[in-house]
Amino acid sequence: MARRRTKRRTHAGANNPATPTAVNGHINTKGDPKSMVIRIGAGEVGTSVSQLVTDVRRVMEPGTASRLKERKANRLKDYVTMCGPLGVSHLLLFSRSDSGNTNLRLALTPRGPTFHFRVEKYSLAKDVRRAQRHPKGGGKEYITPPLLVMNNFSNPNSDANSKPPRQLESLATTAFQSLFPPINPQKTPLKSIRRVLLLNREQEEENDGTFVLNFRHYAITTKTVGISKPLRRLDAAEKLLKTRKGGKGSLPNLGKLQDISEFMIGGENGEGYMTDGTSGSEADTDAEVEILETAPRKVIATKARAAAAAGQGEEDEEEGRDDNVERRAVKLVELGPRMRLRLTKVEEGLCAGKIMWHQYLHKTKEERFQLEKKWEQRRKEKEARKKQQKENVERKKAAKAGNKKSANAQAENGGNDDEMDVDDYSDLYSDGGFDSEGLEGDAEEQVNAQMEENGEWEDEEEEIAESNKPQKRALKG
Repeated sequence: MARRRTKRRTHAGANNPATPTAVNGHINTKGDPKSMVIRIGAGEVGTSVSQLVTDVRRVMEPGTASRLKERKANRLKDYVTMCGPLGVSHLLLFSRSDSGNTNLRLALTPRGPTFHFRVEKYSLAKDVRRAQRHPKGGGKEYITPPLLVMNNFSNPNSDANSKPPRQLESLATTAFQSLFPPINPQKTPLKSIRRVLLLNREQEEENDGTFVLNFRHYAITTKTVGISKPLRRLDAAEKLLKTRKGGKGSLPNLGKLQDISEFMIGGENGEGYMTDGTSGSEADTDAEVEILETAPRKVIATKARAAAAAGQGEEDEEEGRDDNVERRAVKLVELGPRMRLRLTKVEEGLCAGKIMWHQYLHKTKEERFQLEKKWEQRRKEKEARKKQQKENVERKKAAKAGNKKSANAQAENGGNDDEMDVDDYSDLYSDGGFDSEGLEGDAEEQVNAQMEENGEWEDEEEEIAESNKPQKRALKG
């Protein structure tokens, strides 16, 4: 088997992973869901909605078409046609109505269903970053899909007659879960989970039947817990010095201090080792987790390990088991965009078909029965048209094959049909038939006989004789 290629055509060598499992823990990346985020009416939605589409594409990376270019002439049928060859499983369609409302349609290809949302409020990613003191982004967060977190999607007290019904909650949960590939907890590395997509359903007020979602996008950051802030700064400075991008601005300013200990204990009047509680900063209130340290360590010789083991007691051995475990605080930094989505209706097909649920229109049992009957009649008519079209295609194929066989048979005969049999027309030249001159000869003979009776033939003979004399002289000369 050939060795996997590593791209090194740029000035900085690319650190490509050896296998797909090293990135996201998935063995079969070809089966991962793919999506297209599209502007319907590319030049009519406006700059804000266009930027919102760009931000949503960033959220859906890497399983989306990030550089998709829409045109005004493109229709929904054009994108649906390409979903099969490209393996696209989801379509996110943004549009703007004549009244100025921004709408989002989530469609599952190729047969639906389609969820219609109204974007009541939204904030772009640049607005979210502008409001933050220390924004996050621009790193390697987008090389792996985000971790999907859904909250309050299903109500344990709902049933088929509640508003909204339990079937709608289950269908919406399945549709959003299929947006991203599933995660295997045993094989997925923690470093591959760099982002979180939070979908929170708002609590209903007095069972009003609404389905409202809050769309949030975060980046996951971690920091070591248990050491002081100056020590963390020194550790960060050491890492920056080892890289090519290290600058003087990242190093701590020690110009006013006499010794490094003053920096560690908080200056000349420091009372001891500076911790998070005594550093003057806010205490860490983030969630803390214990993870295994994966940093490389120095290899110790066998004799040194044996001497160290002999000098340590049982308690030291038990404590040494946790040397490679470190505590880290997990913090979420919002990347944007934000959206507040209200579900208005659900269609059975791909942006067309029977309406399964509507927020504002409610039908009785009789109306639903009539609607089912109408759609059943449409389905039968559609099947009949397909059957007739198939029969027409088969009939034309059979006729074309028959014509081809007859043409081949004529070619094998050598073209004998084109030859004329002279014997079939020999009786026309026999007695009683017309002469070689046909009707023109008979008419000329009658004209000459008439001229001879009238005495005009002699004058005609003299004119013919005079006209032939110059020709005879020319021949003699």
